[in-house]
Amino acid sequence: MKILMRPLLIGAALLFASPVAAGDTPAPAGAELYVISPADGATLKSPVRVVFGLRGMGVAPAGVEKENTGHHHLLVDAPLPQGEALNEAIAKDAQHLHFGGGQTEAMVELKPGKHTLQLLLGDHNHIPHKAPVASDVVSITVE
Repeated sequence: MKILMRPLLIGAALLFASPVAAGDTPAPAGAELYVISPADGATLKSPVRVVFGLRGMGVAPAGVEKENTGHHHLLVDAPLPQGEALNEAIAKDAQHLHFGGGQTEAMVELKPGKHTLQLLLGDHNHIPHKAPVASDVVSITVE
């Protein structure tokens, strides 16, 4: 899988923030995270343009601690973290894509076949909020 993004200039301090107490960043009541595009059930070609939507909160780069903000993580063919994993930084691998620069969309290369996409908001340290802010799962087919 390959992610195509425009480069963003952010300071090294933002990229390498030291961890703090896990899962302590509150999310405001009613915050909603959703996938604007692609639509659930869509059949498309790779790369897939994924557009992120957020209501009731703002987007801030990783490392920037600001109330009622977070940054996007895209889970590809992976379940949401459960239990104690919600108190830890979201994994960073081929199935857990980080958008710590404050990006609100990405072009993602996916192999042909069926895939699931789900967004999970992380705080300034990539840790899900207390209560986690996650989108519904979107299922797509790549030709």
